[in-house]
Amino acid sequence: MRRLAAILHTLGFVMALFATTMIFPLVVAAWNGDAALDAFVDGFLISLGLGLACWLGTRRFRTELRPRDGFLLASLVWTVLPALATIPLQIYFARAGTPLSFTDAYFEAMSGLTTTGGTILTGLEFLPPSINLWRTTLVWVGGMGILVLAVAVLPLLGVGGHQVFRAETPGPMKDDRLTPRIASTAKALYGVYFGLSIICLLAYRAVGLSWFEAWCHMSSTMGLGGFSTYDEGFVHYDSVGVEAVAVVFMTIAGINFATHFNALRQHSLKAYWRCPEAVPYLVVMFGAGLLISAYLYWRGVYGDPLEALRYGIFNTVSVATSTGFANVDYAQWPLFAPLLMLVLAMFCTSAGSTGGGIKMIRAIILVKQARQEMVSMLHPHAITPVRVGERVVPPRVLVSVLAFMLVYGLSIAVMTALMLLSGLEPLTAFSAVIASINNTGPGLGSVGPMGNFAGLTDFQTWVCTFAMLIGRLELFTVLILFTPGFWRK
Repeated sequence: MRRLAAILHTLGFVMALFATTMIFPLVVAAWNGDAALDAFVDGFLISLGLGLACWLGTRRFRTELRPRDGFLLASLVWTVLPALATIPLQIYFARAGTPLSFTDAYFEAMSGLTTTGGTILTGLEFLPPSINLWRTTLVWVGGMGILVLAVAVLPLLGVGGHQVFRAETPGPMKDDRLTPRIASTAKALYGVYFGLSIICLLAYRAVGLSWFEAWCHMSSTMGLGGFSTYDEGFVHYDSVGVEAVAVVFMTIAGINFATHFNALRQHSLKAYWRCPEAVPYLVVMFGAGLLISAYLYWRGVYGDPLEALRYGIFNTVSVATSTGFANVDYAQWPLFAPLLMLVLAMFCTSAGSTGGGIKMIRAIILVKQARQEMVSMLHPHAITPVRVGERVVPPRVLVSVLAFMLVYGLSIAVMTALMLLSGLEPLTAFSAVIASINNTGPGLGSVGPMGNFAGLTDFQTWVCTFAMLIGRLELFTVLILFTPGFWRK
C-alpha cells in the first residue's frame, strides 16, 4: 500500500500540472466570450482540486520510484488524464443541449492525448473556438508526453524520474541519454519541441491561416495528431502553401527529437546522417509517396502528374507519420494506395518522435535479424552480430523486438476479431484497429478520412480507445499490469 500511495502522490502532481493546461482555452473562451467559458472554469477547478487532493493526501509517502512503479504510473497517467480532459467537453455539450456520453468524450480525449486524431465529433467549424483549441492542445501536450514534462520537474519534488522516463519513452533501446541527468534530457527534448512548434506556428501564419487556426494546426502537426477545426480538414483550405507547411513539419516531427537536439548542439546536419532511422525513414516515406503518386497518375485518378504528386505526397506523408490529415478522400482511390499508406503507418516514424506505430528502429532490427539468420544458414560457424549504425544490438534487445512484434500482431488480431464479432464490416473493423493502435486516426470504410468514429457502438469505441492507449505506451507498459507477477511482492 505504501508503494501505491507513493505512485498516487506523483499521479496527483501530474493531474494538477495537467489542470493548468485548461487555463489556455479558458482564457481564449473569456477573450471571445464563447459558450464554453463556464465549462473550462469548472473543468479547471475540478481537475486541480482532484490533483491537489491526491498529491497532498499522500505526500508523506513520497519516495524514489522503482521500475514497476514507472509502468503503473505511466498507465495511470494515460488513463486518468483523458478522464480529466472529458470534464469541460461533457459540461459544455450537456449545457448546449447535445449531451456527449462519457464513452464518446473519453474517446475524443484519449485520441487527442495519444496523438491519434480520430474523432467522434461533427460540425467542428461551428463549435466554440475554445473547444477546438482544447482538442488540438491535447495533441500538442500529448506529443512529447505529459510524463516527459513531469520528469523534468519531479526532481524538484524529491522524486526520481528515470523509471518514469523509461516506461513512457518509445523504442526498444530506452537507456540512451542526451544529457547526464534524466530531468535535463526531458527539458532538452521539450526545448526542441517547443522551438520547432513556434517555427511551425509562424509558418502556418505566413501562408494565410489566422493565429487561431495556425495554433490549432501547429499543435496537430507537431504532435502528429491530425485534429482540425473543420470536418473536411485540409480540403477546406485547398491551398498548396498550407499543405507544404504541413508536409515539412510532419516530416520533422516524425524524426527522433534526440537527433534534432544533437544536430542543434553540434551545429551540423551530420547528426541526421548518423542516426540509424532518419535516412531510412525519409527514403521509405518519400519513396512510397512517389510510388503512390505515379500509381494514381497511371490509373487515371489524376490526369495531371503534378496534381497526382500533390495529393500522393501529402496524404502519404500524413498517414505514414501517423498524423491523419487529408486533403482529399483517399478512401476513394484504388485500394492499393490507402492500404500501402496504412502499412507505412505501422513502422515509418522514428523512436523518440511524436509518431505512432512500431517505429522504424524495430523494423530495421527485424530486417537485419532476418538477414543475419539467412547468413547463419549458409555459414553456420560465422559470427555475424546485428548492428545498428556502429552499435551491436544486444541479444536482449533482439528478443524484446521479436516479443514486441508477436504481441503487436496478436493485439491487432484479437481486437479486429472483437470488432467483427460486434457486427462491424471487415474493412472498417481492421482499419479502425490499425488506425487506433498505430495512433494514426482515420482508417478506411466508415472511419475513413472524410468520415469519423461516431458510427461505432460503445463497445467498438472502447476497443479502439484501448488500442490507442496500448499503442501510445507501446503495449508492454500496459499489458504487463495484467500479469500476476507484476503484483507479487
